Amino acid sequence: MKRILVPTDFSNNAYSALFYATRLFQDQECHFCILNTFDVDTPVLTSRMNTAKGDSLYQQLSNESQEKLTETLHSIVRDTEDLNHTFETISVSKKLTDTINKTIKSKKIDLVVMGTKGASGAKEVLIGSNTVKVIKKIKDCTILAVPDEFDFKKPIEIGFATDFKCLYTIESLKPLLEIVTVFSSNIRVMHIHEEEKLDEIQEHNLKSLKENLKGHNYCIHWIPRFTQKAKLINEFIDEMNIDMLCMSQYKHSLMESIVHEPVIKKIGFHLSVPFLVIPEPS
Repeated sequence: MKRILVPTDFSNNAYSALFYATRLFQDQECHFCILNTFDVDTPVLTSRMNTAKGDSLYQQLSNESQEKLTETLHSIVRDTEDLNHTFETISVSKKLTDTINKTIKSKKIDLVVMGTKGASGAKEVLIGSNTVKVIKKIKDCTILAVPDEFDFKKPIEIGFATDFKCLYTIESLKPLLEIVTVFSSNIRVMHIHEEEKLDEIQEHNLKSLKENLKGHNYCIHWIPRFTQKAKLINEFIDEMNIDMLCMSQYKHSLMESIVHEPVIKKIGFHLSVPFLVIPEPS
């Protein structure tokens, strides 16, 4: 059984991400943990009166969180009644990323699904510094970021952007290959090359990747770098009709180098398709 964690702030965007995940894994037995964290932001409690106020505020926020989680639960059960999925809700007064990491361990989570809203409500994933901070703080778990109110579409064309600086094992590619197998997807490996040729490590990693993709439909696209990487990736998504983009997160990864590009630091990295982030191979 696949175990999926979906943080929610009760926005349409968050529900859309939850619903997308139920459609993506509609043929699999899944257990969804729907998580809401709330922040009791009170001044330093120096008196009995302040303590009572803090307790009262905590109870109010806790009740609101649990009520809205119950509403979300009823909605998703109604919308997915024919699927082999189960759900539970979690309400916690703690920081989101800390709670996500603890829940990943305690509930043995396989995938975290996040709704991310683009600038001005645009229907896109905004991979800005905040999203990347969350992604970087979530350890050892695959993440799927879904654009706001994204209508489900089978991921037939999956873009896999890589710099070949990381050795991908069968185990590390498992989250990607599971989706590829279910939907008979084509994997379009995209490499933005900045040098004339790959170095020895990159050559070795490319050979290993090819070996691990045997039995799947894939092709490799070599893209010369003549502008910002983020722009090249978005052009690739448009030209190849990509339905989902996948990258790996590790120190000095392609994803980090994109986010640190000067323009991207200011406006964020906008994606119009779901974004699958697989953790660093162990």
